[in-house]
Amino acid sequence: ILRKGQSLKIVDIEGEQVADLMCYNLHDKLEYLSSGRTIDYAGKIYLTTGDRFYSNRSNEMFTITDDEVGRHDFLLTPCSAEMFRKIYGHAQPHHGCFGNLCMALEPFGINGDQVPVTFNVFMNVSVDSTSGKIEVLPPLSKAGDHLVIKASMDLIVGLTACSAGMSNNFSFKPIGYEII
Repeated sequence: ILRKGQSLKIVDIEGEQVADLMCYNLHDKLEYLSSGRTIDYAGKIYLTTGDRFYSNRSNEMFTITDDEVGRHDFLLTPCSAEMFRKIYGHAQPHHGCFGNLCMALEPFGINGDQVPVTFNVFMNVSVDSTSGKIEVLPPLSKAGDHLVIKASMDLIVGLTACSAGMSNNFSFKPIGYEII
């Protein structure tokens, strides 16, 4: 739980590691972080220091107050068992970020149908300006780089270190966090 006015610092401990972040209004879980609303109001897909993030109800949820990397993704959904089957061809895939978020959020009464596009901290996704084709590239983050968000309302926050190979340059490392 991140209370209004508190900040969450997310640290890439070893470098080139993505963290999927999802949040909900603590007092009404049907209000959640919206990629579409946030991108609409910001007028851009690459969000950084000073940018505000909005809910599906157009209420401000948090603001990035410090960003040492400047490149994050807000287009892609959290990796899942199905994604590992379809993209990587794994016959026995693990549950990925989606499964991790579902397990972490379940005690709050939030299920998988309520986990949409996440804010993928440190994820480096390029978009071709002509074709619209996306490409997942290695993160630009180095060891110790961080991002800080400040809550504009009381939030339930789910955060997980990403387990998709393309997102982390095929090396999986821990993500650190601190509530300040």
